[in-house]
Amino acid sequence: MRADRLLSLTLLLRHRGRSTAAELAAELEVSERTVLRDVEALSSAGIPVYTERGRHGGIALLPGFSTDLTGLTTDEAVALLTTPRDLLGRGQAFSSAIRKLVAALPEASRAAATGAADRVLVGRAGWLREGAEPTPAPVQVQRAVFAGNRLRMRYASRDGSARLRTVDPLGLVESAGRWYLLALHDGADRTYRVDRIEEAQELAEPARRPSGIDLDQLWERRRADFRRRIPHVEVRVRGDREVLAAEVMIVREEPDAVVVAFGSMHHAEQVLWSLAPRVVALDPPELAESLRARAAAVAGEYTSVT
Repeated sequence: MRADRLLSLTLLLRHRGRSTAAELAAELEVSERTVLRDVEALSSAGIPVYTERGRHGGIALLPGFSTDLTGLTTDEAVALLTTPRDLLGRGQAFSSAIRKLVAALPEASRAAATGAADRVLVGRAGWLREGAEPTPAPVQVQRAVFAGNRLRMRYASRDGSARLRTVDPLGLVESAGRWYLLALHDGADRTYRVDRIEEAQELAEPARRPSGIDLDQLWERRRADFRRRIPHVEVRVRGDREVLAAEVMIVREEPDAVVVAFGSMHHAEQVLWSLAPRVVALDPPELAESLRARAAAVAGEYTSVT
């Protein structure tokens, strides 16, 4: 266990540079005293780690020190960096593994991988719609997003008509099995469903992408704008709020309930039935009664089973 922690500490310093004992302790989930003891152990083992006191001090490795675990390509690193951290319920172990693998990448590959990962979100809450089968983003779309280049694509509208457009990609978001391209078209915010992109070509022109974009915040803002523009029904429910946040659009939270939005009453019944008993509908009364009757009918069928 300690050997694993010492390796994690070394790679954290390699990746982040000078850090305080408090920062390292929080990352490794140990006490500051344990971090300082580990630093002494590393130094005794020949690792060139040192501490500096004062306001701008901290713990650091001597310049030029490097680890050589290698083996990951940039694409493989991006795949790991964009995987949800709660994978198989092993979030802490997965995050530790990610630190080690990314810190072992060469400087150029590390910068490319982390930069690309900042342009992808996986497993975000979706729009007001029924579920969809996963649709991977075309390779040319991925390349344009990761490389920061403009993209020319033939995109089909809801009515089926398709036309060419040149966009400045901001990022890719996967939500409930469906991928979306967030981009600027003639400077205006646009969200495109990837499964409607019929053709795509990466251009040899840098995308006009504003600096400092927070893709998570951008996605949440666009979802909120979308919800305001379309008709929807609101339902009061109680239950597991983490489940709700992952599955539905939350409108507001109340002390003893949560108000969520659906595309239709039928959509609400289908989703809430799938979430029962972790989530229970309270209002409107007709929806709660429909779900109660459905549950009673199922229970009745099972009482006759011997």
